[in-house]
Amino acid sequence: MNTIPKLDRTRQAAPQVLGWLRAAIISLELAPGTALSRTELAERFALSQTPVRDALMQLRQEGLVDIFAQHATRVSRIDLHSAEQAQFLRCAIELEVLRTLALAGDEALHARLAAMVDLQAVLASHGAEEFIAADQHFHRTMYEAAGVPDLYELVRQRSGHLDRLRRLDLPSPGNPERVVRDHRRIVEALARRDADAAQAALRAHLSGTLSRVADIRARHPEYVTQ
Repeated sequence: MNTIPKLDRTRQAAPQVLGWLRAAIISLELAPGTALSRTELAERFALSQTPVRDALMQLRQEGLVDIFAQHATRVSRIDLHSAEQAQFLRCAIELEVLRTLALAGDEALHARLAAMVDLQAVLASHGAEEFIAADQHFHRTMYEAAGVPDLYELVRQRSGHLDRLRRLDLPSPGNPERVVRDHRRIVEALARRDADAAQAALRAHLSGTLSRVADIRARHPEYVTQ
């Protein structure tokens, strides 16, 4: 486990612990099956066990850790049913986001999104972390432009299993370039105010990872449920 960052003592501790642990789990720094010691985490964060316990309980609600009473806490394996439900939720919301944006015809927004896609094309060969951050910024910007930023946070909270699958899938040959191509098609459709084309591009974009589950599971059988 990498060095745990110092906490901001002017803010509540539990949300900061939660944010760090969630990010480490989704990035696979804390891989499925990793044991998590409440005592060790409390010591490394220089906290009492209470905020660590609260963070772990929230992660259990999100399905990202399994807590076995009086025994152990472990990072959960990737659950395909949970990933499929997160995909359904995200697709349902983002389809409406795109229709809203297409009807609005905001040329300044289209220019911003196009610039983001250009940056993603550059980052495609610069490593996963920067590319994934740019991808998230692209989607978050559309939620914000549609006036529903809280729904982006809702989707993110429900997408831990799906996000881990996407992380495993990203290194596949041609995948970053495929993401960039899909994003460019979405932006071009928005610029034409063609809601149907934007939604079709989004459906194709979001279906990619789940369509390759068999290959992901074959490469990482210890991470993914059967």
